[in-house]
Amino acid sequence: MSKKSKTPDNVIAVNKKASHEYLFEQRFEAGVVLEGWEVKSLRAGKGQVTDSYVIIRYGEAWLLGAHIHPLPQASTHVKPVPDRSRKLLLRHEELRKLIGATERKGFTIVALKLYWKKNRVKCEIALAKGKKLHDKRQSEKDKDWARSKARLLKG
Repeated sequence: MSKKSKTPDNVIAVNKKASHEYLFEQRFEAGVVLEGWEVKSLRAGKGQVTDSYVIIRYGEAWLLGAHIHPLPQASTHVKPVPDRSRKLLLRHEELRKLIGATERKGFTIVALKLYWKKNRVKCEIALAKGKKLHDKRQSEKDKDWARSKARLLKG
């Protein structure tokens, strides 16, 4: 029996703010090009993707705004840059879909979470549209209603 579900221990960092600010259209999984000290820092849980986003430059996807805090013992011989832009690895079809959606349809690309998958760091990104104020209020009402429904059914 293989273990198909993602366990919480493989998640490095989650962008909780993104679900409040954006409506997600489609999700993608991308590999992240990292340096050695960054991998060690992520193993220690020092990654953050709260204000990160993805841009397409020269036909390649780049992750901006992701912060990986360097460990003092892991980065003695290099000068670490915690907020550097990191290249994302995607298939050509996925890149074409992302480029078309951002240029023609007005979508933005948001990083949702970083996680481990077979000793590799993956980044879940999503095509997203910004929520209006009334959309945010409606989603808050829906969450409150779901909570109160659960309380009623429980009691």
